[in-house]
Amino acid sequence: MPNIKSAKKRVKVIEKKTAINTARKTALKTAIKKFEAAAAAADKTAATELFNEAVKKIDQSVAHGIIHKNKAARKKSQLALKLAKLA
Repeated sequence: MPNIKSAKKRVKVIEKKTAINTARKTALKTAIKKFEAAAAAADKTAATELFNEAVKKIDQSVAHGIIHKNKAARKKSQLALKLAKLA
């Protein structure tokens, strides 16, 4: 445990930021899983809506530094390919 006041504050801030990042990452995974479930069920209209939501979550994750931009591009490409196969 830190002894210095500023170090104690940093520990509290990091714990808070970690909780926020974990929540954002969980929301991202949930959005992707919902899209994949709709794609597996071959529900094109629902899959299209969920695809847009998943892409939005991916872009937000990049903006907040949760995932790397190259990983985001790869994931969006994979999801777009799954959506295209439904057509």
